[in-house]
Amino acid sequence: MEYNKITFTWTGQNADNPMIAELIIDMAAEAGCEAFEELANNKGVVAFAQKDLLDEVCLEEGIQNFFFEDITIAYSIEEAENKNWNEVWEEQGFEPIYINNQCVIYDAKHTDKESLICDIPLKVGIETQQAFGTGTHETTQMIVEQLLSINWGEKKILDCGCGTGILGIVAAMSGAKKVMAYDIDEWSTRNTLHNAQLNLVSNIEVKQGDAAVLEKIDTTFDVVVANINRNILLTDMPAFRRKMSPNSVLILSGFYAEDIELLLEKAHTLGLKEQHRTVLNNWACLVLA
Repeated sequence: MEYNKITFTWTGQNADNPMIAELIIDMAAEAGCEAFEELANNKGVVAFAQKDLLDEVCLEEGIQNFFFEDITIAYSIEEAENKNWNEVWEEQGFEPIYINNQCVIYDAKHTDKESLICDIPLKVGIETQQAFGTGTHETTQMIVEQLLSINWGEKKILDCGCGTGILGIVAAMSGAKKVMAYDIDEWSTRNTLHNAQLNLVSNIEVKQGDAAVLEKIDTTFDVVVANINRNILLTDMPAFRRKMSPNSVLILSGFYAEDIELLLEKAHTLGLKEQHRTVLNNWACLVLA
């Protein structure tokens, strides 16, 4: 995969505020960036994004609407060296994430499963390989929380932009009859299958591509989930809607609380209404039906 390297710098009265780097990382993630490095002394942030996934319009909008009005942000884009920019982070791993005392998501490469709290019913091991979705991000946690509340029975789930496959895997381990997943990134499709095998999940099918792959799928689904940035959600929501069975739900995350009304407006044009919302650290999750 070919990557761009985006370097962010900023000036202003509150330029030393450490929150600025965190907000820029969140903003860049929404625009398609997937690996980050904070420069020393709060002097900047370096981000990496696949060339065909970087949304510069979204990036410009984020800068224009930045939380700190007195901060001026500048950025430059250059071609990055062809390597795995997540490698250091992947080797460091992540601490187990416990959700509602029902599920723990742990780093299967670095964590001994026997060290986990024993009475948690669902233990999901993830090995990330240049793919998003470990459970450490608020958006993933909020969707997992919704999946854990579903009485699965014979229900089928569609995971749009599957990343590591964590959402479909949680659903399968919770009782979903079938999981269909897709991602534009070949690394993600392979990582999803790898993690499914790690968790002994066999009822999952994974396709590579964007939402256009849905036009070749005849099946409809009882649950559709998408943890993607706001602009892609707005574009792809009609495709998601066409794959929803009667009485199904659409669970969306990957956007900020300020974007909720914009997404609801789009949902209303498709005959979908809000059933539930969760906001965690200004990240949002919507359940629509």
